[in-house]
Amino acid sequence: MKAFLISSLILPLLGFAQNWPQWRGPHASGHAPKGNYPKVWSSQKNILWKTSLPGRGHSSPVHDGKNIWITTALETPASEEEKQERLKENNGLPSVTVLSKLSLHALKINPISGKILKNIKIFEKSQPQWVHKLNSYASPTPFLENGKLYLHFGAYGNACIDSESGKIIWKNDEKKLWIMHENGPGSSPILWKTLMVFHLDGSDRQSIVALHKDSGKIAWQTPRSGEMRENPQFQKSYSTPIIKEFNGKTVLISCAADWVYGYDPQNGEELWKIKYGILGFSNVARPVTGHGMIYLSTCFSKAEIHAYQYEGLATPKLVWKMTKGAPKMPSPILIGEQLYVVNDGGILSVVNAKTGELDWRERLDGEFSASPTYANGLLYLSDQAGKTTIIQPGNSLNILSENELEGSPHMASFAPFKSSFLIRTDNTLYRVGEK
Repeated sequence: MKAFLISSLILPLLGFAQNWPQWRGPHASGHAPKGNYPKVWSSQKNILWKTSLPGRGHSSPVHDGKNIWITTALETPASEEEKQERLKENNGLPSVTVLSKLSLHALKINPISGKILKNIKIFEKSQPQWVHKLNSYASPTPFLENGKLYLHFGAYGNACIDSESGKIIWKNDEKKLWIMHENGPGSSPILWKTLMVFHLDGSDRQSIVALHKDSGKIAWQTPRSGEMRENPQFQKSYSTPIIKEFNGKTVLISCAADWVYGYDPQNGEELWKIKYGILGFSNVARPVTGHGMIYLSTCFSKAEIHAYQYEGLATPKLVWKMTKGAPKMPSPILIGEQLYVVNDGGILSVVNAKTGELDWRERLDGEFSASPTYANGLLYLSDQAGKTTIIQPGNSLNILSENELEGSPHMASFAPFKSSFLIRTDNTLYRVGEK
């Protein structure tokens, strides 16, 4: 695949990108490399292939230009008697899935045919924690780097496998890394130098963790220091961190319940923390950066978008916030000087990224969980029912097409592959592109 230079106005510092190694792409921005991406498709049109996946999951695909990987969970439901007995300990939401047995797998997919080349069982668990009906046991997206796939399944464990052979290099499911998710795992891992970093924010314990990439052993684990609400249900989080450079220093930016933190990724030392000022928990949306700023959603309960100036400051400072129409699950996306935000109920808000001034706001049909993708100058927004609305970014809503796929729910974000998209439902993977 040829690499293309992305406009510096749109994606500063991205340079050449040939792969999609993690959730939201090489720089966690949701921006795709240039390509002739499809603008129109349906279940009968522009489907390069469609593959039924064993099990169920919400993780997004990752690839290095030749190898496509995705995770899934094979579920054995609990009997009604077992379910009722175990749910006596449930202090959270009642709408959960309860299993008797769980098997967590990594799947390698042929990019030309969609054939499953490898189906590797990573972990098997008896009587696993329940998960929310909107979540899955395979929601964290893996990270693919230098021929190795790094897997995180929340409290169920972490692993590294060889991308060519499928051989398991290491596994770590030690009890020190166990937490009570309540709603299931959600945070995806990231890689930095020799480390694999992820969140473990449960209702019982909250920390950020780094493992050594070569062995899976714990390099550091830093407990959250911010004071939180007394109710344990308000202490959990499912967000994914990002690592960026500000003021000549690399910082790990991490959204957790009620606080956003900055850490030194080398050793996990806390550099700063900022309280949202409102109740913010069960964080799902991933922050983005640009214009010397950090943009994040406080997520549940009443979501707000906060913009923090960081460039030139020792500690980020709140510059503006958007209190209406903010998302709980979809991540924001930055396009030039505009920040695009679609919330769970389909309200699309576009604000000036520097000032927070609202440019326009319109309602789209549908309910949204997946984060948007920017490709070839267009914005792709996919809802849970499988409809993708493609718009032309600008000063008003300009819908170019609406494209529907069978199967639901669509919870995973797109993964661009050459001039096509990899689109995942619960149990199906599509490759969509112009034939």
